[in-house]
Amino acid sequence: MKEQLPEAWQIHNKMNLLLIDNITDAGMQKTLSARGGRTIYQQLIHIHNVRIQWLEICAKDIFKKYKVLDKEAVVNKKELCNALEGSAKGIEELLSRSWDDAGRVKGFKKGVISFFGYFISHESHHRGNILVTLKQCGEKIPDAVKQGLWEWGK
Repeated sequence: MKEQLPEAWQIHNKMNLLLIDNITDAGMQKTLSARGGRTIYQQLIHIHNVRIQWLEICAKDIFKKYKVLDKEAVVNKKELCNALEGSAKGIEELLSRSWDDAGRVKGFKKGVISFFGYFISHESHHRGNILVTLKQCGEKIPDAVKQGLWEWGK
């Protein structure tokens, strides 16, 4: 049963990377905010940084392996994907460790399953925002990719 948790996390992160791979560089700069809200790049950087912030709270030894990204810096998609792959490994390590510690997560009262649910919910919220932004800005994502985001069983 323990292996299902990191496997689901890996699939979830793979969906984030699939989406990024199918956004143009111009699309990564889109935002629907007229008041300086986050671009798609900045939303993805935020996802990475939230992971790192939780690692700092819950597992300082894991946290030390990864770096926060400057939310104002210009990063390319390869750097962004590398950062997300790294922080995903950090969260996966924390999930595994917490499972082995009777489900306890330092700094998170509700335990490892709720912690996992928090991450999936948070990142899926941003993935949905990203898809809406792209659609409303006229940026196309292939239908096969949009459908692929739901193919967790393959």
